[in-house]
Amino acid sequence: MPANAVPFPGRTTPLTGWGRTAPTATRLIRPRTYEEAATAVRACGARGGIARGLGRAYGDAAQNAGGAVLDMTGLDRVHAVDADGGTVLCDAGVSLHRLMEVLLPLGWFVPVTPGTRQVTVGGAIAADIHGKNHHVSGAFSRHVLSLELLTADGEIRTVVPGTPLFDATAGGLGLTGVILTATVRLLPVETSWMSVDTERARDLDDLLARLTATDRYYRYSAAWIDLLARGSATGRAVLTRGEHASLETLESSARARGARLTRRGPLGRPLDFRPSRFPVAPALVPGGLLGRTTVGLFNELWYRKAPRARADQLQRIATFFHPLDGVPHWNRLRGRSGFVQYRFVVGHGHEEALRRIVTRISARRCPCFLAVLKRFGEGEPGWLSFPTPGWSLALDIPAGLPGLGAFLDRLDEEVAAADGRVHLAEDARLRPELLGAMYPRLPEFRALRRELDPDGVFVSDLARRLGL
Repeated sequence: MPANAVPFPGRTTPLTGWGRTAPTATRLIRPRTYEEAATAVRACGARGGIARGLGRAYGDAAQNAGGAVLDMTGLDRVHAVDADGGTVLCDAGVSLHRLMEVLLPLGWFVPVTPGTRQVTVGGAIAADIHGKNHHVSGAFSRHVLSLELLTADGEIRTVVPGTPLFDATAGGLGLTGVILTATVRLLPVETSWMSVDTERARDLDDLLARLTATDRYYRYSAAWIDLLARGSATGRAVLTRGEHASLETLESSARARGARLTRRGPLGRPLDFRPSRFPVAPALVPGGLLGRTTVGLFNELWYRKAPRARADQLQRIATFFHPLDGVPHWNRLRGRSGFVQYRFVVGHGHEEALRRIVTRISARRCPCFLAVLKRFGEGEPGWLSFPTPGWSLALDIPAGLPGLGAFLDRLDEEVAAADGRVHLAEDARLRPELLGAMYPRLPEFRALRRELDPDGVFVSDLARRLGL
């Protein structure tokens, strides 16, 4: 920091990722204008700074021990919506929840959403988030038409797809600069409802076969897997697939049920966005509450209550995409020690590696009640973007499980050998020597960072840990 610089106001506070592991103390700054953001970057100090959104990255990607963290949620304006062309220009601190509130009544939806809508647009780009529609629509950055990036030299640059800076920023975890605004292409919809098909798969092979044969017929698909099932039931799953329901679908459903077509029902307000909300998860949850016995019972009930096959069920958008958002602070349910979110992808043609990994997790008896498998489509241009063609599995594991670190290290090696990678935005413990095998364009990312930010203004706990 220059000798005459004045430190930007901020308060020192401990921060963690959503997994609530490895807290570090940082100077938290909340700019409310682009000028304040630029001032904060100039005053980050020797330990640098990193932008942060709503804190839904599970690991340490938005932490910076001893340095500064810029809370970008104060920059939350929706500047313009092109309701004819289907684009939105907004600040990076705008959440996907807010976009849905604004856009759905106009007949538009966000092009990609993960399992939570409590993600900022800046975070969606920095993590290059994916959703249940990756096999059709790709990751979030594929729908970004341009963005404004505050770089280490204090300049605000307009960055567009197809350039090295865009490819380094999409999935770049905030290490190329602070995203200030973005213009995003939207998806047209007729209603705020989903038409959903659900079916059970008896084991992992059955699940992979169903996804391979039918994924192309659905925009959205994902499967919950019972990772405590063993033997012939290993990898048994509940497969859920859906499409945005049309007005005609709502009308047909109403007629089938003999319902009156009134203005008070879904047909009268087909684009209403009304997410359900349940009580806040308690601050203190006993560590053993979600142990093997409890999770095993939950998994058994969840699998058996699912229909063997059900088609065309109507669900609200929030129910289909974001069921956990209805329970604020649900991450507390794992107790004081928190949890590790382990998300990886292995390439097509490496299904045997996926089978081995699922079998090892099941044999380890990891109490995972949130385990989701998806089929990815084409890879992304982002140099550190996670999605690559193949099979992605995400699971949450209690951080205090004995021997967890060594167990996941061995899984990392299998993933890397199967043309796969772990998701850096959710990582908290990957060994740096595996990073290059998982992300082959890592040298280009490091070279651009050295050129763009020679003094290391933008840095995070994850960047230090992995040598990014």
